[in-house]
Amino acid sequence: MTTDQLTRNKHLVESLIQELFTKGDITAVDRYVADDFVNHDPPFAGSPEGAEGLRQAAQVIRAAVPNWRSDPDHYVAEGDLVVEHFHAHGTRTGELFGAPADGKTLILRGIHIFRVANDKIVERWGPAAAWSVAGEPSQGFGGPALDEALTGS
Repeated sequence: MTTDQLTRNKHLVESLIQELFTKGDITAVDRYVADDFVNHDPPFAGSPEGAEGLRQAAQVIRAAVPNWRSDPDHYVAEGDLVVEHFHAHGTRTGELFGAPADGKTLILRGIHIFRVANDKIVERWGPAAAWSVAGEPSQGFGGPALDEALTGS
């Protein structure tokens, strides 16, 4: 694979993330994600399969955290894979995963892996993400401690 193609693949992934999650443009899924997209790690329990799960994740997050912003730390491309290391943040002004609007800044740090084919994202793996509230320790990668941190119960 050429350096040009690796650069295009990284740009494709970054464009999806910025347009979908930072700008809230749910039509970005149609531009960047293949029709037969496979999401190996759905964004939350009960989310739809495939590309619709990505679209719904953005809608849920942006409804509760309208100023959500995803900032890349690194993009690494090898072959048809792109690894995204990122941090994202925003102020919770609406209910999110059972937690009420409280004006707290939520922070998400994570690593996702995308596979690209024919200039479309065809697969995603992404269980490595840790939520936290600004000024509080990270709650790790899920489980009861994360649920408690997000919902306050």
